Amino acid sequence: MSSLTPPVTERDHVQGSADARVTLVEYGDFECPHCRELVPLVEAARTAFGDNLRFAFRHFPLRSSHPHALPAAKAAEAAGEQGRFWEMHRRLYERQTELGDEDLRRHAREIGLDLPRFERELTARAHELRIREDLASAAASGATGTPSLFINGERYTGSLRRDDVFAALALAAVAAVS
Repeated sequence: MSSLTPPVTERDHVQGSADARVTLVEYGDFECPHCRELVPLVEAARTAFGDNLRFAFRHFPLRSSHPHALPAAKAAEAAGEQGRFWEMHRRLYERQTELGDEDLRRHAREIGLDLPRFERELTARAHELRIREDLASAAASGATGTPSLFINGERYTGSLRRDDVFAALALAAVAAVS
């Protein structure tokens, strides 16, 4: 079993409380169809588990098979600098076939970002270091593809079917109380 390295910190993009019984971490790629399919499952889990679930997203762009994944990750980070990471995260997955440069600018405009600032950050490569740190973390944690999930710091290797993921989250919540 692989362990999450490093653990979730304030550096991560997180939804939910640090006091949650269960922390679910995804290493994801905005161009990966399996990651897109995971979005509604994570949203349903957040609803079902409420305050008992914290979700963190880390970048794992598979550049060899997904040429738009790295620019999309940079766009999400640029949006995050303006407090809009999760809005861009959702939009990129909803419009996964629209990840070219002009598409990313349109997404930024449509979620209300400061476009000149967004453009500066993309062209200055301001967020590549963070993405490289996430890639290094994925490798150190044993993530080999996307999506790779970790529940309370341990690699989840089960299926991505809703019932299986929910069962693993429920077991982790019970274990956290013991």
